[in-house]
Amino acid sequence: MQPSTYPVNNNVNNLFKLAILAMGIVYIAGCFTPLHIHFDSIRYYNIKDCIQYGCPAHSFAATDYLPYGYTALLITLSKLGILGAFSITLVNCLYVFAALFFVKKIFEQYGNTTLIILLVLFNWVLIKFVTHPLSEMQYIFFSCASLYCFHLFTKQKHFLYLGLSFILCILTILTRTVGISLLPALFLGVAWEYRDELTRIIKKNKTALIILLLAGVGAVFFARQLKILDYTNLLKGPLEKGVGNFVGENLRNHFTELTEVFLNIPSNKVLTYLPGSAGTWLFIILGVLFFAWLMYNTFSRRSQIPVYIRIYLLFYSIIILNWPYYDPRFWVPVLPLIVVVILRTPFNSRPLLKLFSRAYLALYIALGLFAAAYSLYVGFNKERFAKSHAKGVYRNEYEIHFFGKPQTDTATHIDNNVVEILNKYD
Repeated sequence: MQPSTYPVNNNVNNLFKLAILAMGIVYIAGCFTPLHIHFDSIRYYNIKDCIQYGCPAHSFAATDYLPYGYTALLITLSKLGILGAFSITLVNCLYVFAALFFVKKIFEQYGNTTLIILLVLFNWVLIKFVTHPLSEMQYIFFSCASLYCFHLFTKQKHFLYLGLSFILCILTILTRTVGISLLPALFLGVAWEYRDELTRIIKKNKTALIILLLAGVGAVFFARQLKILDYTNLLKGPLEKGVGNFVGENLRNHFTELTEVFLNIPSNKVLTYLPGSAGTWLFIILGVLFFAWLMYNTFSRRSQIPVYIRIYLLFYSIIILNWPYYDPRFWVPVLPLIVVVILRTPFNSRPLLKLFSRAYLALYIALGLFAAAYSLYVGFNKERFAKSHAKGVYRNEYEIHFFGKPQTDTATHIDNNVVEILNKYD
């Protein structure tokens, strides 16, 4: 298989490696910034405290549908006495670095992987959320580790690696329920590896195989510990507005997210400079084009992406496109794979495409540098951090934590639960 990406000469490749090293230092520097609270982070901390110290049986924390995989990490760090902003970000960084190692090992046979690592680390979404107590980085680690073990299985046909791949897949699902998209990828990947043998078996044992398949599907979709039903129940509210509204709203949101990921800039930084709804439609249309590009490269014979990777990306995309909420971090778990697939484009095939790709790369890196610099600037300035983080939603709580009281006379709403979390874990 010949690389589809344009070749990188040694000098540029060394420059990319230095940029990766510098960005790695930026990620580690984030360990010294305050605890980055997010709405879901609060839920994780409350679930952790509920499990550790107890809580009312019908409280929100006791009935929350979030999987317990990431909560298990918080409890482990708490038991070790090191649960805090530093350890959270450090573990997240290690998760990301290890995941990129797995991606590198899977795809190094296809060419230079330096650019893959560079584009992942320089993405603003990853830069932003690596400092948050959220499950995305743990998901990246387990899912990429699962794919790497499956990759070893395809090369060596050793069933130990296949078993490890499925164990890591279960850990992925326990971290985020969308990890269920990895299961069909592994099953169908095995079927593809042994397609000739399976064809003979299926012809001889059709009835037994159908029963086994139905039993497997039932075990997955009715396992309470995987919280599948909790997530499907969440779709009831949005669906009440009508299927058309449900689909339209979701696609609009998720295509916008994809544009934010591909252009490496949040939409709110751009929309204010564009007239009326032009910016909104621009992000949606670009998202459609980016998704089409992603799917074309995924299933193009030219790109030669492994079958199990293609199936995983397809199932993951289907689930996310139907998820009735907006957040660009939904694409973080498959960001390394998205980068790999897009880089299978033959950028050197035409002079104009070659020029455009280099201009895009330069802009992407520049925006990544800006995102990293801004992240550190805000992170080491407590006053600015309180005002800017999460668009100022938790400003009063951060100012109480940092300075003992809100810094504005108009402060009225204070969430004592958030203040308590900051005081305990920052």
